[in-house]
Parts: sequence; C-alpha cells; structure tokens
Amino acid sequence: MSNYFVRRLLTMMGTLLVISVLVFVIVQLPPGDFLSNQIAELQSQGEMVPTEKIEFLRKEYGLDKPVHEQYLRWVIGLVQGDMGYSFEHNLPASEVIGDRLFMTILLNFGTILFIYMVAFPIGVYSATHQYSWGDHGLTFLGFLGLATPNFLLALILMYLSHRWFGTDIGRMMAEQYLDQPWSMDKALSVLFHMWVPVFVIGTSGTAGMIRRLRANLLDELQKQYVVTGRAKGLPPGRLLVKYPLRMAINPFVADIGNLLPQVVSGSVIVSFVMGLPTTGPVFLDALLSQDFYLAGSFLMFLAALTVMGMFVSDLLLVALDPRIRMGGRLRK
Repeated sequence: MSNYFVRRLLTMMGTLLVISVLVFVIVQLPPGDFLSNQIAELQSQGEMVPTEKIEFLRKEYGLDKPVHEQYLRWVIGLVQGDMGYSFEHNLPASEVIGDRLFMTILLNFGTILFIYMVAFPIGVYSATHQYSWGDHGLTFLGFLGLATPNFLLALILMYLSHRWFGTDIGRMMAEQYLDQPWSMDKALSVLFHMWVPVFVIGTSGTAGMIRRLRANLLDELQKQYVVTGRAKGLPPGRLLVKYPLRMAINPFVADIGNLLPQVVSGSVIVSFVMGLPTTGPVFLDALLSQDFYLAGSFLMFLAALTVMGMFVSDLLLVALDPRIRMGGRLRK
C-alpha cells in the first residue's frame, strides 16, 4: 500500500507539471497579450501612449522576458503560493480569487452533497425495482436532467420564479447583505438562496450518477455469488448491502476526480447567468481580456482539483475493493 501511495503521488506531481506547461501554452496562444490589447484599445479611442510607458509596463509585468522565463516565473510563484498579478483588476490574482473563493467552495460542496444524497438512493431503487413504474419514471427524469443544459435550467427557473412568485432567485444572498459583514441573518440568507444554484448545477451530475450506479448494480445482482446468497436464504437487505452494493459503489468513488472539476467548471456559466458571487464570472472575464495570470491560475486550480480527486479516489478504491487491492498479486 505504501509503494502504491508513493507511485501515485509521484505520478500526480508529474501530471501537474505537464498540465502547467499545457495551460501556459494554451493561455499564450491568442495573439497579443493584455497590455497590447489595452494599448490598442486606447489608440482606437484617439489616445496616444508614450513608447517609454509601454516599455516600462512590459518590464514591470515581465512581458519582456522570453517565454520560458515567463513560465518559470509563473510556476515558481504558484509553488510558493503566489498566483501572479491580475492586470485587469490591478490586484494580486490571489486577492481577486480569494474574495469569491469561500462562496465557490460553499456552492460546490453543497452541489456534491446534493448529487450524492439524491443519486445514491434513486440508483439503488431503480436497480432493485427494474422496469417498474418508479424505475421508468426516474429514468425519464434522469434523461431530462442529462439533456437539459444547466444554464438553460437556470434561466427557466429564474423566469418562472419571477413570473409566478415575483421573486428573484439569482445571487447567493439577499441584496441588503451583499457588502455587509457576516452575521447569522446573512448566513441564513445564503442558505435560503443556495438551494436553487445547487439544484441547477447538480442536476446533470445527479442524472449521470444514477445511470451509472443503476447499470453497475444491475450487473452485480445477476452474478453467481448473489444467486448463491439468495439460495442460501440470506435476507435481501443484508445481501444487497454486504456484497453487490459494495462492488457497485465503485463509480461513486471513482467519479470524485471527475466530479470536482465538472462542478466547478459547470458552475462558471450558471454563476454568470444567475449573478452568483463566485470565481466563475471572474474566470470568464479573465479569458476574454487575456488576463494571463488570473486565467492560468484558475485553470491550474481546476487541474489540481482533478488530479487530487483522482489521487483520493484511487486510494479509496484500493481500500474499498479487494479486487483492486489483490489484482497485482493475482497476476503474479
């Protein structure tokens, strides 16, 4: 187990290094940079920008350095906790992201909790009541969840709430608490408003998780050890929980690595549509304005979530499933 842990840890570090190179290259692909775009915009408005000022700003932001030096400066800064400087906001990128990071974590944690709490019982019910009316109805709802874009669902709910109830379900809190310090009333307002974006963002993930759990559990229920257990008279509940459910739960654990970045990246457009104070709209603006350090740092944040989620899910799978734990020895 310790050797496996060390191998996975080294693989994770190497993967993050490769991803950092790819992120840097992708962000640098569009022609120009933030500074050159700003200068072009000022010149289009008839303003003259002195050459001395342009050179000073390029040197100040490190844009006069070769590409490999810019990359090393950025990566070393990330390792030291320095995300660089946001040109658009005139602030360190960590401060721009940090202001909204708490709301982002709160929203995403609530969404993941919603996905697991809803998908698990429905997936088990659908598998144990195959082709029943309940299974058909839940399957139909699952297909609707998979087929409906979450930003479209957000627009529909916002329209219906305004049309039928005269209320605005956008934002993460009531308007009077936006610039106020945290208090019990503000926390309650956040909890009251949070269920709508959690439902919108978590719908597609819940539907996909239900389908995977149902398919895996149906496959396990047809295997010989389950038939033998029924023949020996084991209680159905004990037989389900002790054996097939334990094997079918692997997708829940394996999807940790995919679920975290999907929820975060999926909430970008929803946050923009619903006006949520999360990192999503900031990331979208950074991409549009070519704010390199801010956009690159956010992409690395998503990549780190993916790789760390995969690392955690691999360790949990080894502890949960003896087939994975014993696989290497059996091949020998």
